[in-house]
Amino acid sequence: MVADYPIIADVSSYMVQLLREKMCPEPIPSPNNIEVSSPADQDVDYILGLYLYDIREEGEVSVPPMIGTGKTRLQKPPRPYSLYYMLFINGSSQMGLKAGDVQKIIGRAAQIINDRSVVDPRRLQTWLDTDEPPIVFTPAKLTLEDKVRVWSAINKPYQVSLFYKACPVFLSSEVVVDSPRVTEAQFSLSFRGEREGG
Repeated sequence: MVADYPIIADVSSYMVQLLREKMCPEPIPSPNNIEVSSPADQDVDYILGLYLYDIREEGEVSVPPMIGTGKTRLQKPPRPYSLYYMLFINGSSQMGLKAGDVQKIIGRAAQIINDRSVVDPRRLQTWLDTDEPPIVFTPAKLTLEDKVRVWSAINKPYQVSLFYKACPVFLSSEVVVDSPRVTEAQFSLSFRGEREGG
């Protein structure tokens, strides 16, 4: 089996779980203070948020149009995607963070992701039996203007945040077809000549 549709949510959950394990109780007091969320969410009390702001399909996979899933079944190949994340400090949190605290949190989060930037898809979906490439987290190469546009899209003023790209994330297809079975075979034999002197 290849990665099923929850893989996108599984990548997000993996990142949050990793940050919770490594950032608590210092510099963030509780795992509950780290959430998958959007800066646009109101009346939420967490400190560090993970926001999936873009998903992009990365073109064709270099595999045949259909792949075998059994003796008589074919399935469309999985498609590769890139996930784009923003790690941000929740501006509506009531934790009373100072500028120095914010910088410590951002620095620690960057350190954790840089040190553990690769994950095997089979860790996220344990039933996988295909040899998919690892998912790699790399800093998204955005200009300051690009980052400001991400914040503006959710009607929030820009604040210092981290931007990451996770790829390749392969998403399976549900399209499975039965290949035609061989129902009849014809054979013909021909002899080039008879043995002489027989």
